[in-house]
Amino acid sequence: MSNTRKIIIDEIEVEVDPNLTLIQACELAGVEIPRFCYHERLSIAGNCRMCLVEVVGGPPKPAASCAMQVKDLRPGPNGEPSVIKTNSPMVKKAREGVMEFLLINHPLDCPICDQGGECDLQDQAMAYGVDFSRYREPKRATEDLNLGPLVETHMTRCISCTRCVRFTSEVAGITQMGQTGRGEDSEITSYLNLTLDSNLQGNIIDLCPVGALVSKPYAFTARPWELTKTETVDVMDALGSNIRVDCKGREVMRILPRNNDGVNEEWISDKTRFVWDGLRRQRLDTPYIREGGKLRKATWPEALAAVAAAMTGRKVAGLVGDLAPVEAAFALKTLVEGLGGKVECRTDGARLPAGQRGGYAGTARIEDIDSAGQIWIVGSNPRVESPVLNARIRKAWTQGAEVHVIGAAADLTYDVTHEGTGRDTLVRLAGSATASDKPALVIVGQGALTEADGEAVLAHAQALATALGGGLLVLHSAASRVGAMDVGAVTEGGMQAALEGAELVYNLGADEVEIAAGPLVIYQGSHGDRGAHRADIILPGAAYTEENGLFVNTEGRPQLALRAGFAPGEAKENWAILRALSAELGAAQPWDTLAQLRRALAAAVPHLALIDQVPENAPAELELRAPGHADFRVTVKDFYLTNPIARASALMAELSAMAQARAATPLAAE
Repeated sequence: MSNTRKIIIDEIEVEVDPNLTLIQACELAGVEIPRFCYHERLSIAGNCRMCLVEVVGGPPKPAASCAMQVKDLRPGPNGEPSVIKTNSPMVKKAREGVMEFLLINHPLDCPICDQGGECDLQDQAMAYGVDFSRYREPKRATEDLNLGPLVETHMTRCISCTRCVRFTSEVAGITQMGQTGRGEDSEITSYLNLTLDSNLQGNIIDLCPVGALVSKPYAFTARPWELTKTETVDVMDALGSNIRVDCKGREVMRILPRNNDGVNEEWISDKTRFVWDGLRRQRLDTPYIREGGKLRKATWPEALAAVAAAMTGRKVAGLVGDLAPVEAAFALKTLVEGLGGKVECRTDGARLPAGQRGGYAGTARIEDIDSAGQIWIVGSNPRVESPVLNARIRKAWTQGAEVHVIGAAADLTYDVTHEGTGRDTLVRLAGSATASDKPALVIVGQGALTEADGEAVLAHAQALATALGGGLLVLHSAASRVGAMDVGAVTEGGMQAALEGAELVYNLGADEVEIAAGPLVIYQGSHGDRGAHRADIILPGAAYTEENGLFVNTEGRPQLALRAGFAPGEAKENWAILRALSAELGAAQPWDTLAQLRRALAAAVPHLALIDQVPENAPAELELRAPGHADFRVTVKDFYLTNPIARASALMAELSAMAQARAATPLAAE
């Protein structure tokens, strides 16, 4: 029996899976169907009726194409393929009627609406509506909701498509939005007027097809046609979400998600979306030299000469920070090792095995979560460490996957079997687990790997994955980590060994570490954060939206970040600063352009040239030693303040304070 079926859509014959809905079948045939409530990643509501089509031989009325499957169609009298019309007079009249109904209560405020220019209602009214309305009654108005500092509401514009309700309850896993009332009194509202408690709430701004939910920080600042749009990748966590950065002049105005089914689908976290105000504040825009305990402004030639003089004849150590692109890490490694020094990127103390890609990038892909029947989370809280990845685990759970947690108990938005809190549980399960017919995936977080016995823990996590017959996914928290490990920016013995006896530390944006008194510190970074406070010489670098760079995400997928704007003041691209410094030291690096540097990088590490591909990794060869007995600790204490850009953002500070207040509020007994 064939598992495809022939249907005719507007005289185009197509063969489709009978389980597809008519709207999906029409898309495959290249026929556009208007819609407001239907979204391919949410459940079907079937309540806007904009997607009506005519089914020939069916009832004498149009059918909602989002809620009807191909297998429900009747064949013709002699077994001919079913016929669907999307442009017949019946469909045209139905669409015009639906649009007229939708606009009964819709306010005429397109000129002051933030959605203007990219509004589904505007576009579809132009394409499918009529130029008059038979309604003369006064329009209904409703009160706006307070959903918090991120999402601004104008509920009078709402057309009750319920996308926001379905997203928050199905994807984000919170139950704070719903619809109350009937008929004209129906309205979308939040439970007990609560603000939204989710790290993914900003996605409802993209989902809203009208201007009912818009971005509060972006409101009234720009129109879409004024913006320069750049497709790039995010560095707020190690997932490498695909994003689009929109700039007006030199300023980043907003950040939106791009679709990539293998990485972030089409969601991004709130930190990714709203961190852009941190790109404007506390920026380093000129070199500084510390004299007599105080920093003074300097010129580039003066600063580079001072750095070169300081590095000559001293024992040098290099630290690679969490937001550094691969090119900068490679250039720093080349520079420091050329001077006989050591470089280290594992600044949080993670015991990741150097040179064994299966140990630090894992053997599984993010996409494997979708097909997993059992997911084991070891020493990680993905809801805080990578909210978009957590939503993917939740999706797998809704489709029947079992989730087991070894580590601190936390609300992950889905039901879990809590196996235990520490290493003893992991060792016991790694020794007793057996493979089943359910595909397995083990996700190990940095909380399990940052203690002295991290390598032994990783060996047992890998043993658990092998015993279950599944893959291992290492969930990193630093965007630069896998790329820096790939180029070999590591020292045997970790950061302690790299810094031992160092007289000068070259700090490439490592703001999460305390450098003890003693060595001279040269800091190269974008923000006046912890690293700059400790520095003796400061070299201002570009942030992730201001230079072209390569980042390798947590599964080992190299992705290109493209420059959206220019760095402020005198700040330069990170690789260019290191290239200029190498010339000052009399050992000029053999590249003058980013393209030449990338050629050298690809020659040294070939898989970094495979953009947007995940290389296959063999499991690491790790010695199965007994780890300690302590519980796994939590690495990300505050989701909103994990890096210098986020700490410079006023909005992230407000969200952090709100999260702390929410956590501290005692709940009344029911």
